Amino acid sequence: METISGVSSWKLTIRREAEHVEILRAVTCQEQAVLPDTLFGLPVTGLGDHALSPTAAPIEGEEVLVTCGPLGADPGWDNHRLRDLTMPRHLGQVGDYALLNCDGLETLRLWDDVRRWSGGTLMNCRSLHAFHLTRTSPEQGETLAYFNDELSRELDVTIVDTNGQIIRLLFPEFMEIYEENCPAHVFDYNICGAGYPYHHCFRQKKLNLKTYDGLWKAYLGMEHEDSAALRLAWYRLRYPVDLGDKPREAYRAYLADHASEAVAWLLEQKDPDGIRFLLECTQPDRQTLTDACALAREKGAAEALALLLEEQHRRFDGGTRKEFAL
Repeated sequence: METISGVSSWKLTIRREAEHVEILRAVTCQEQAVLPDTLFGLPVTGLGDHALSPTAAPIEGEEVLVTCGPLGADPGWDNHRLRDLTMPRHLGQVGDYALLNCDGLETLRLWDDVRRWSGGTLMNCRSLHAFHLTRTSPEQGETLAYFNDELSRELDVTIVDTNGQIIRLLFPEFMEIYEENCPAHVFDYNICGAGYPYHHCFRQKKLNLKTYDGLWKAYLGMEHEDSAALRLAWYRLRYPVDLGDKPREAYRAYLADHASEAVAWLLEQKDPDGIRFLLECTQPDRQTLTDACALAREKGAAEALALLLEEQHRRFDGGTRKEFAL
């Protein structure tokens, strides 16, 4: 087995061609791991069937050990432990069941030029919900549509466009339920959850942000999770790519009505810059600010508390001097 250095540690089985490499099997000992962009000077362009599946059988091929430092006596090679995976930069095709049973995987990072996703790639990836997608050309790829079609759970998607703009989107959860109808000897198909239109708002596998924003009013009219609505509105205001004036005001009004919940969430995220932005766009009332200050003190969030106290003093001439003690 040949050993080479890399960003992360992997045991690989590969097929080396004249101009590219395909990874047939890959197992890591790390919770956060990056697959190699190149091997032996050749771009990694494909993942084979069951390539990262923890339950896949061994396969014939060239074996390579990639290391990023000392491995220790028992590094624990097991993709069940994998939480955060970065795909190769030049990846163009992904084989059948490539990530089957990667049940600990939560975050997937990749580029938006994968041309072929085979069947069952994400099957039993029950924890996978966060995607970081980097676009390599102005032409939008089909990867985002694929994820939304494959997964009905809530998806938190960050897109980095070719001009450096960041787009962050939430696709709320929905459920597809089959219920047995005994007298008719059939199964009835039901959809539960307000997220279904978001997962299926693609046209020719491309997402139009105006279409996405147009779902907001109907979404609020259906049964939905308040926390999901808050984050959806927050992401669109915080990263307002192609955001029109009317949806901007609708999102802003929702956050203004739920400012207390928004502050609590941002404190959990340890995001003082986000709190500054929230204060600017929602202008919360006196009681909301008072409660937010108390919560920030409780959590020991000194920078956020300073921002909240400053806003309280500026808008309500409110606080006495002792209120500014951190």
